[in-house]
Amino acid sequence: MPGIAPAADISLPHPETNWAMKYMPLTAQAVSELTPALSGKRLAMCLHIEPKTAALVTLLARAGTQISLTGSPGTTHDDVADALRDVGVSVFSKRSDDEDDHAQNIARVLECDPDITLDNGGDLTLSLVASGAPAGYLGGTEETTTGGLRLRESPDQSGRPIVVINDSTLKLLVENEFGVGQTVVQGLMNAANLMIPGMRAAVFGYGPCGKGVADTLARLGAQVAVCEIDSMRALHAIMSGHRVGTSVDVVADAQVVFMATGHPSVIGAAELAALPDGAVLAGVGHFPWELDIDALVAMSLHTIEYGEPSRRRGYILHDGRQIVLLDNGRMLNLTAANGNPIQAMDLGLTLQVRSLAAVCTDGLAPEVQSVPACIEQRIASDLVDLLNRRDRSGQR
Repeated sequence: MPGIAPAADISLPHPETNWAMKYMPLTAQAVSELTPALSGKRLAMCLHIEPKTAALVTLLARAGTQISLTGSPGTTHDDVADALRDVGVSVFSKRSDDEDDHAQNIARVLECDPDITLDNGGDLTLSLVASGAPAGYLGGTEETTTGGLRLRESPDQSGRPIVVINDSTLKLLVENEFGVGQTVVQGLMNAANLMIPGMRAAVFGYGPCGKGVADTLARLGAQVAVCEIDSMRALHAIMSGHRVGTSVDVVADAQVVFMATGHPSVIGAAELAALPDGAVLAGVGHFPWELDIDALVAMSLHTIEYGEPSRRRGYILHDGRQIVLLDNGRMLNLTAANGNPIQAMDLGLTLQVRSLAAVCTDGLAPEVQSVPACIEQRIASDLVDLLNRRDRSGQR
């Protein structure tokens, strides 16, 4: 297809970012094409700091965007953050940050008086609105469904367009279902070194991310049970070969439980009481709030650390059972793996770039909204052509 070429092999200060860049042609093309809209803009950004993010940030910085960046607690790759600082990006994040540090980082990022924002979970945008958006603020994007819900439910709105990337059907299919499913399972194997074939797994939530996790586990030979309150999604899970039951039912014999609903406290005292001895809890969603940690602590006598702190924390319960929580319940594909596959993130970050440019130029409605249909269609067409061309040339 004219205009879409493999990403340029430009020299970056970090080898993993160089590797990611080779498989991000759609993002590179979008930044190149939309430089007139993005150059000179001050971008306040909150996104997991890892190599794919670094590739996006480097491309935007070289296109003339002024970037202030923070990540999320527990997911920052410190070497990537240092490499971005070396090319002049303002980065306020380190892997050891807790929630208080994160709040301070958000405040420092917003000191740039942004023209546009790129958020992940809603913290940045909600803080901007609470403190008073600068007069020149045009709007921004929100990466996650959780963040989109928070922004839509907030009584205070920015009065500017906020595009929710995770509303995109294209992203839900390519990145969430296929990307998250693959990498969460990879994260489990990295963090716990457990065998998937024959494993009894429970997955809470059969949205795109939960579906991806459940289906990936099943393809690898796990016995999967799903808890899903939406009848259509529950039917889809059954038709895909999974057992569907109540929250207490699906955990009763589960060896590993994956939390993929995005909602707080879906695993509370009743579910914890039903878990078998030795069960492992793994986070999939953006926030680690799907487990009622206060309930787990109240049921526990003490904890045991298996290896580095918080990687595998065993909670010894009053009745003698042990429940193991991986990485404090945070998203396992980032804490114990390398995040979503590069090609999936290429699509997601292209949605970000094109949506940010639309905020700057297209006169979008001043509200929280989905990705414009014209952007989805453009990127879907580009991706189909790219994949077909690589297939015809024998490249993968």
